[in-house]
Amino acid sequence: MCYNVLDRHVKEGKLGEKVAYYWEGNSPDHHMTITYRQLLSHVCRCANVLKQMGVKRGDRVSIYLPMIPELIVTMLACARIGAVHSIVFAGFSSESLCERIMDAQSSVLVTAGKLLQHQTYTPWESERDVWWDEVMRDSPDECEPEWMDAEDPLFILYTSGSTGKPKGVVHTVAGYLLYTSLTFRYVFDHHPDDVYWCTADIGWITGHSYITYGPLANGATSVLFEGLPVHPHVGRFWEIIEKYKVTKFYTAPTAIRLLMKYGQEPLRKYDLSSLRILGTVGEPINPEAWRWYHEVVGQGRCPVVDTFWQTETHLTSNPDFIFQTFPFFGVEPAILNEHGEELEGVTEGYLVFRKPWPGIMRTIYKNQELFENTYFRKFPGFYVTGDGCRRDKDGYYWITGRIDDMLNVSGHLMSTAEVEAALMLHQSVSEAAVVSRPHKVKGECLYCFVTLKDSKEFNCKLVEDLKRLVREKIGPIATPDFIQNAPALPKTRSGKIMRRILRQIARNEKDLGDLSTLADPKVVEVLFNQRSELKMYNCM
Repeated sequence: MCYNVLDRHVKEGKLGEKVAYYWEGNSPDHHMTITYRQLLSHVCRCANVLKQMGVKRGDRVSIYLPMIPELIVTMLACARIGAVHSIVFAGFSSESLCERIMDAQSSVLVTAGKLLQHQTYTPWESERDVWWDEVMRDSPDECEPEWMDAEDPLFILYTSGSTGKPKGVVHTVAGYLLYTSLTFRYVFDHHPDDVYWCTADIGWITGHSYITYGPLANGATSVLFEGLPVHPHVGRFWEIIEKYKVTKFYTAPTAIRLLMKYGQEPLRKYDLSSLRILGTVGEPINPEAWRWYHEVVGQGRCPVVDTFWQTETHLTSNPDFIFQTFPFFGVEPAILNEHGEELEGVTEGYLVFRKPWPGIMRTIYKNQELFENTYFRKFPGFYVTGDGCRRDKDGYYWITGRIDDMLNVSGHLMSTAEVEAALMLHQSVSEAAVVSRPHKVKGECLYCFVTLKDSKEFNCKLVEDLKRLVREKIGPIATPDFIQNAPALPKTRSGKIMRRILRQIARNEKDLGDLSTLADPKVVEVLFNQRSELKMYNCM
């Protein structure tokens, strides 16, 4: 793997002096340029340090770092010596980190002091612990790569642990290399002169695939960003696009909706004419956000690549790219009903795959039985994604969201994403999340949480307007029973809405379990308080 993403370009090609990464820190004053030759040298030094510490082929190494170049150096150093890296998102607590270290039985942890100073953690031991700069300084910058078998493990990436014990998704060397390389090249129409920017965190699968392995396998130049989209100002994304003349920009609908709140004015200060392709990732994008992204950010001239893959949160394989139209090479989808019968033509149901593809996960670490039960038991002979899907008259596949985000109202199956998109057509709504709540007559009813744009007021007129809008756009069967004001939604640090928590709030269940993955746990108390005010508006 490491040879294919670095040595091949430096030693066999002519890309040694090409920029691999423009690193941009949280402050605009902090930035760095790293060439392929420099990256290879750093990786070899780090690989030699790991070997000196006793790390060998097959050993696990945990990495707990922010979005700094050392993160990429360490994961590639592990790949170079055949060690299995286990990256833990830097926003997780020390308890979450500990769980993952214990499960993987990692022999080394690579971390940063600024992360640990906010954690309750093991104190420094001079006989055990070493400083990066000190051990890297005199380490040789040549290290022969360990040659691996195609099915040897490359990395473990754990689920967020929102329920139960975290589970480690295992990916292997050859299939993952092939699929990340090909999907990056063709989905983003990669050209040698591109400057590509994926805003994800490397602690998630998107970052593994489309910040590190995919771009490097293609000799691409990428932006690596440590900061936030609204710090030190709301035009930070656009400032960076102008600075590095970014041509391909790949971000999440959550970020798009956040920036939409600030209108078009911040974008007008910057030159975005370098952009050629826009991408979205991580969740279904609502029409309003898509239009803003295409017309305002892309100025109406950039195609929007709306990609579908499955995240480690749901213990699934990555990357299985499906355009929200037709499947990628090697992916053969089908749509089944609840009884496992294949549906033809225009239809909606369970999304499954008929046969394996190179990038599919190989197992759950140390739990093959759970792997088989989760993905293959429900519909024998198919890989079960856990996602819902709609196929239209053109044969296009539309991913409607997790099956557990589907609503069954009076026997009618509908997706939460469809209802959320309708709610967000209202000019006062900036974000919406819809969950089910038990209903004596209908089985389930719709409970909606809406976040309003600045200065907009939540009142009964707004509630009635929103209900009417959903009826008009989807039909009477989709009319929400409850609409609650939500100043903010419970999200993980990667921006995913925690629907499990919203369902419990809708049902007034106070025992919410583990909230450690939430970016801001205080949101939950606010939502419970807002719930108690529903009757005050007589809007129930």
